[in-house]
Amino acid sequence: MKNFTIYAILFLLLLVSKVMGQETFESKAAAIARKIEKITKEEKAALKEEVEAVNVQLSEGKISQEQADKRKKELAEARAVIIEEKVTLVQNELNDLVQQKVDGKIKEQDSSRIYVIRWNPKNKDKDVAHGEKRTTSQFVFALGLNNTMADGKLQDSNYSFIGSHFYEWGFTYNSRLMKNDNLLHAKYGLSLMYNNIRPTDNRSFVVNGDQTNLEVNPVNLDESRFRNVYIVLPLHLEFDFTKPFENDGQKYFRTHKSFRFGIGGYAGINVKSKQILKFEDEDLKYKTTIKGDYNVNNFIYGLSSYIGYRDISLYLKYDLNPIFQDNLIEENNISLGIRFDLN
Repeated sequence: MKNFTIYAILFLLLLVSKVMGQETFESKAAAIARKIEKITKEEKAALKEEVEAVNVQLSEGKISQEQADKRKKELAEARAVIIEEKVTLVQNELNDLVQQKVDGKIKEQDSSRIYVIRWNPKNKDKDVAHGEKRTTSQFVFALGLNNTMADGKLQDSNYSFIGSHFYEWGFTYNSRLMKNDNLLHAKYGLSLMYNNIRPTDNRSFVVNGDQTNLEVNPVNLDESRFRNVYIVLPLHLEFDFTKPFENDGQKYFRTHKSFRFGIGGYAGINVKSKQILKFEDEDLKYKTTIKGDYNVNNFIYGLSSYIGYRDISLYLKYDLNPIFQDNLIEENNISLGIRFDLN
């Protein structure tokens, strides 16, 4: 038995080394998604402790209800800033990863699979697969290309096609709609969405009254980027073609094990708009971040769909309302990318 254990350990180490040596674009993106998930969990936990401390002060009569509410709001805003700063650093890794993908430096997903067989001779009958709960939860992460459409035409001449990206991350619930059939699911949750567009031809956005226009910047820009951040509530009807399996006459249902596609939409609010400009002057590098409303619509709603296999899908979303409230030319955001639904 000792020799068997040694051989098993060596075999597992060999498998781990093989897997680690075959990192793909999908595995690297999933690793970055887990980083973002860890950041949000840690910061939410820290915020919860801070809010509890404020509640203790309130219960002891040291502060008033108004002071407590104000302090909680300040703490939430501070943690939101910290989350954004940390996520921004991770987004730089995403930018590098996407560029490597575009340059062909990262290989496609390996079609091979590793199957793990669990062996328990002491209690063989208990070692059977278990079905999932009717409602499960997932961490969702998506990234890809971003642009706008006006009068049914893609505005790729106004914005860099490769340089404009979107990111989205959040949590969803997946509820099987029928008790004895696995096809239909309701998928709903909460997401944070980042839409970035990079104007071309040395242009940047300028606010002129109720109009927000692209104008040539008098400074020679190294980068011009406009970002909108939204909190959205997505809702999809998902078709999951994972087949159930039977054991001792009992049917078991699982999700995210086969082909899936979803159709639906989202609605939410704009929480931040800003423009980022980078340039050089006399060998000095400058980065300017200009925050404001830019006449951006306070609300967002649109249609979205995804189709894929297991945890990975091709993801398309389109805003039904324009980015800017009263611009003469209405531009609607459109995004295409890869989506990860991690159980």
